[in-house]
Amino acid sequence: MILGGQSLVSSPPVFSHDGKKLLVCTGFTVSIFSTSTGMKITELEGGHTDRVTSVVVVPVAAPSSKFISYCWTSSLDGTICYWDFSVPELIKKVKVQLPIHSMVIPNISCTPIGSSEKTSNHYAFISVEDLTISADENKAFRGQIQIYNLTKSRRVGGLLAETRKPALLSASKNGEFLGITNKRKLDIWKIPSNDFRIDEIKKIKLHHTKKLTAFAFHPKLRMVAGGDVTGRILIWIGVGRRKFSGDSQATNKKKNLTDEEKPGVRNNDDADSCSTWHWHPSEIKFLSFSSDGAYLYSGGKEGVIVIWQVDTGKKKFKPRLGSPLLYFTESPDPSLSCVTCADNHIHLLKMPTMEITKSIAGIKLPFSYPVGHKGLCTQVAYDETAGLIAVPTEDYCVQFFSLFDNHEVSEVQVCKRNFQPVDDVTLYLALVSVSLDGSLMGTVDVKIPEDGLGGLVSLKFWMRGSRIAEYSLSTVIYEPHSDAEISSLAFRPGHRMAVTSSFGGDFKVWIHNSYIKSNDQLHQRTGWRCQSVGSYKGRPMTAAAFSADGSVLAIAAESVVTLWDPDSNLLVAVIGDTHSPITSLSFIGNSEYLVSLTCGSTPQLAVLSTSKLRLSWSYKLVAEALSSSRDTSQFAVLVLLNSQDKVEGKENGVILLFDVEDPVPVATWMVKKAKGGSVAFIPANPSSDEIKAMDGEKPSLLVYVNGDHEYIIFDPHNMDNRIGKSSRTSQIALEEAGLAGMLGYASIYGDLSNLNPKQDQVPEITFAPSERPWETIFNGSSHVLPPLTKLCSTFLASLIEKKPSMSE
Repeated sequence: MILGGQSLVSSPPVFSHDGKKLLVCTGFTVSIFSTSTGMKITELEGGHTDRVTSVVVVPVAAPSSKFISYCWTSSLDGTICYWDFSVPELIKKVKVQLPIHSMVIPNISCTPIGSSEKTSNHYAFISVEDLTISADENKAFRGQIQIYNLTKSRRVGGLLAETRKPALLSASKNGEFLGITNKRKLDIWKIPSNDFRIDEIKKIKLHHTKKLTAFAFHPKLRMVAGGDVTGRILIWIGVGRRKFSGDSQATNKKKNLTDEEKPGVRNNDDADSCSTWHWHPSEIKFLSFSSDGAYLYSGGKEGVIVIWQVDTGKKKFKPRLGSPLLYFTESPDPSLSCVTCADNHIHLLKMPTMEITKSIAGIKLPFSYPVGHKGLCTQVAYDETAGLIAVPTEDYCVQFFSLFDNHEVSEVQVCKRNFQPVDDVTLYLALVSVSLDGSLMGTVDVKIPEDGLGGLVSLKFWMRGSRIAEYSLSTVIYEPHSDAEISSLAFRPGHRMAVTSSFGGDFKVWIHNSYIKSNDQLHQRTGWRCQSVGSYKGRPMTAAAFSADGSVLAIAAESVVTLWDPDSNLLVAVIGDTHSPITSLSFIGNSEYLVSLTCGSTPQLAVLSTSKLRLSWSYKLVAEALSSSRDTSQFAVLVLLNSQDKVEGKENGVILLFDVEDPVPVATWMVKKAKGGSVAFIPANPSSDEIKAMDGEKPSLLVYVNGDHEYIIFDPHNMDNRIGKSSRTSQIALEEAGLAGMLGYASIYGDLSNLNPKQDQVPEITFAPSERPWETIFNGSSHVLPPLTKLCSTFLASLIEKKPSMSE
């Protein structure tokens, strides 16, 4: 099986201690990317069974920083894992038994690994959810903040705080302060740095008039920045001087200060002053101080990073990021940072210019269609021969994403758009269809009328260039069916022909002209034109499909299926009569059967025989998606379970695999997030080592994409046959990262010298001498060196495998 499509933006990413790697929470795993290439290097898997929510990198002292990389992760499965992510390997697991939504380890920066200081216990502050308390209970406190001693793997003390929902924890860079947003106030705790005792933790509150959504601690001063839902930023100065200082005389003196002596401070909060900055028109999503504390970065829905000068309040901007912003993360390398966007992209920024150097692109996430239009839209389409999924996006693009390699291949801009953070949708991408060989693409975009005026439907045909998933616009057709909306778009296999059906009661067959002959001369003229128009008793045409050989065109005329000759546009036959409109049609491979889906009050899955012109068999069920195998007589349907069977976090759908002549399913699989999902048969990846090793015919794989665009690829006939990830992916990652062809120690932990493996002369030894002798590299305390079981076997094997051949 292959898993992919995980969200990159569910939690803030974290840089490694040297800034050369970026750790990103991706579903049940943590993916590790190279910051120099943006390519995925490896991932931490096998430790968690639910979504990973936090990553905390363990700081390492300079002598050990080249070959030691450790981190802690938390998950909704109620565990905390300790990893060596240079290998990668799971070292330790701590069981909490409650879903962990956020975790910080404030004192982890006090004693880095490899330092001369005595290692102290590490205490994790975790935000968990108490599932024993009903969510329907009025004013229930389901969120808890607990403390765990990670060194001894046990809980410490009672609850630090209780909240209505699990809160997002944030700690200061020096580990002195910890805080959360709690509606209209900030709760801040001072954590003892030495000889940690829970009874020495002190707490203050900072109040505001609006709901607070983000905050940040100044790295050097007692200053806190908070952002609210209206876009305002509050700067509290002198936070905690009364309670955190420990000076009783100063505390009594501060209590007597008036509001004029504490400007902007509400409810006699423990702060000297509070000022307000305002530029953002909507909710603040993140706040982050620069490492030197001179600047404050803020961002939100408008997709602009605002750089505030802390001393003066002056601001600069980094605009045109094209999507709402979620997180901003600084790297230990002062010349690098990253911003996380809501469109599942992470941009690596060169500081201080904030130029985008690399982008890490995940699959685009689902978005909300306009009310009344959702049922007419394509969720996803497939380029089956290339193993790509085509995803319509909120910014009027079609993203082509590799299912086997789990990365973005290209993005086609269907309509021009300047990003504007508005709530009203005026234009959306309704339909996307890709031909069987991937050479053609069709799109339908709809401009919504305002007060009944100004609506426009545009049909666009695209031609693929020399590279996969790179398309250029060929023809634009405005209002192809007058003022009626298009219900379906399909391409004829093996021909440059397409069909569109409309709710206005007609369908049109489109062909591509490469030349026009006149007066015995050929005049070059490319483009798409309408060849024929058809209708059936004025009924709305709701779905369309071509047979596998392209000889038959099936059009659903509301509740019946009409069969047409696509060349002559003659009606051949009419099949069936359902009680509800047909929403989907598909021919079953090279067989004589056709399968249809209907929705409404009487949903139905029906298998029709085109030779006998009658219903073969049917089921009454609510189906979300349908796909047919082109090589066999099987098809798969994604079925939604009844509302009473839906339980949060449990399976709410089932995939049924049928042989067309047998109404009993061949196989079934329970799935989650079935609403908005899809299924498709795709050929096996020819670059996979497992596929190459198989004898006989290559298997046809089944892909399931859920409502969050996460997907799984598996062999529906042999679940024990694990189809692994493409070997090409790891090789590309190695080449992009500059790791391919490295020898010895460099193949494990990176290049230590400027070696040239492509020398003309063969050296007397199998590796070039390093500028730093091996004895200095391996010199150090035993507790900071990797064990020999990790080093020796891989190190010696790499020398043997990479031995240069003798020149003739």
